[in-house]
This record gives sequence, structure tokens and C-alpha cells, in this order.
Amino acid sequence: MNFPENLKYTKDHEWVLIEGNTATVGITDFAQSELGDIVYVEVETVDETLDKEEVFGTVEAVKTVSDLFLPLSGTIESFNEELDQNPELVNSDPYGAGWMIKMSIDNLDEIEELLDVDAYKALVGA
Repeated sequence: MNFPENLKYTKDHEWVLIEGNTATVGITDFAQSELGDIVYVEVETVDETLDKEEVFGTVEAVKTVSDLFLPLSGTIESFNEELDQNPELVNSDPYGAGWMIKMSIDNLDEIEELLDVDAYKALVGA
């Protein structure tokens, strides 16, 4: 199990890379291993402004479909279109090529509410 220390995490098993007021978001290695083989990622909220914890998309695995929750309030700027043809990138490289969205952050104070690597490890029992 991989837990990069430079990322923030959510209780919903998403990772967040903060760069200024932009965040890149995906699901964690733990989440992709629990879901199994990912066959489809759907994000239809590009250019929409959403509140923290609103659903911004879904990830479909062979056995289940899971909602994706926005970790911070802001505007969805882009979707990783590579996932349209290669959704399995979420399984093979969840913190790299398997990223899902980039967003602008409306409220930088919300970053403090995200989990650090140690808190996320404790959440998943690692």
C-alpha cells in the first residue's frame, strides 16, 4: 500500500495535491484496491462550482459503482480525459497517471480539515 506524504487525504479515500489555489484529486491506492478493476470513470461536472463533499463524479468497478466526493469547495477545471480510454490507470497508477480532476480552491481554510498521511493511515488501519 502506497501513502505519499506530500498529499492530503479525505475520509472518503481521495487524495489531494495542493499547488497554490489549485488541487489535483484522485482516489487512493487503498480505495482502488478495495474497488477492484476499474472499468469507467465519469465526471460531468467540469466548469461547475461545487461545495465540499458534493458528488463530482462516479467510479465504476467490476463489482460496484462509487460516488466521488469533492474534498474542497471550488470549481472543477478539468477531467483527466486519458481515463475515458484507460480507466485502469486508476488501478495501476492512482497517484500519477490515474488522477481524476483538477480544481480551483474557493476556500483555502478547508485544506486544514483534510487528513495528513498519518491520520489517513490510521483511518485505514495501515
